[in-house]
Amino acid sequence: MNEQLIRVAITHGDTNGIGYEVILKTFADPAILELCTPIIYGSPKVAAYHRKTLGLETNFTIINKAEEAHEGKLNVLTCFDDEVKIELGQPSAEAGQAALKALDRAMTDYRKDLFDVLVTAPINKSTIQGDGFHFPGHTEYVETSVGNGQKSLMILMNDVLKVALVTTHLPIKDVASAITKEAIIEKATIFHQSLRRDFRVSTPRIAILSLNPHSGDNGLLGTEEQSILTPAIEELEQKGIHAFGPFAADGFFGTRAYTAFDGVLAMYHDQGLTPFKTIALENGVNYTAGLPIVRTSPDHGTAYDIAGKGCADENSFRQAIFTAIDIYRNRKQYDQPLSNPLPKLFHEKREDGDKARFTKQHEK
Repeated sequence: MNEQLIRVAITHGDTNGIGYEVILKTFADPAILELCTPIIYGSPKVAAYHRKTLGLETNFTIINKAEEAHEGKLNVLTCFDDEVKIELGQPSAEAGQAALKALDRAMTDYRKDLFDVLVTAPINKSTIQGDGFHFPGHTEYVETSVGNGQKSLMILMNDVLKVALVTTHLPIKDVASAITKEAIIEKATIFHQSLRRDFRVSTPRIAILSLNPHSGDNGLLGTEEQSILTPAIEELEQKGIHAFGPFAADGFFGTRAYTAFDGVLAMYHDQGLTPFKTIALENGVNYTAGLPIVRTSPDHGTAYDIAGKGCADENSFRQAIFTAIDIYRNRKQYDQPLSNPLPKLFHEKREDGDKARFTKQHEK
């Protein structure tokens, strides 16, 4: 297989949603096959059903193993032989299990190094629950499956804005207790490293959003800014991470202050994602940073309300593929100098020689 073509694994997501629609629309343009070798983890029968229902003409090749993937073609890997009842626009346990089977197969193949990056189509977080999946979403599942003990960070991003989250899928009532100095430092540190390695920002500037309205108004509306956030920012600065804030979220986004920073760390899900999705429109991407695997997804859900109607916009999914490819390449470039031990060995040998000459000279 040509090493220049990145192997992109794509899990088909909820079979009653718009996953196959955005996948098939994306690969209707054959030019994208010059960038990567796509492998859809799913079902050829389900793919054919969606293609026929939507009146699409995207061709695909059926394979049974990732090793069989053909360059220049859209490959659909058979993850299960069971018949799946398609009920477009309707949540069902059957569709959830079809999504899980694809995910499980992809995780197994990643451990065997059979693909390079992962792009996940949307799942229904409720119907996928069951044996083998007891997670709030993709992020936590991937972290547990192939994270090797490393912690993940959810980043929503496009060309102008990257928003990361300290807490992800938590009820609002549980957010405040989960905001600790340690959690902020951990997530900001992962964010800093991702900006450097994944996005090649040499000296990242990270904005930290406040938890309370108006940054707590000097303790009137909450004390977390004084007792938790500010100490965390000070400690991050001591570690050489350029963190600023805390900033009140409404004014920060309202005045477009985010344009002065490389990344924004929000305290909870809707605080960061609501303004992001307003700004990003149809080109946002969800990226799971901090893990060995490069995993992206579109920034939308199953969209049951438009499933099967042919009006789903595939741009976010397409951008998720481009982003995964870019990050994979950036990591290769970032890691390449670090993987070559020769300069270090030469330096050590030279130091040893200098010490020997110095000792010999002073023994005379």
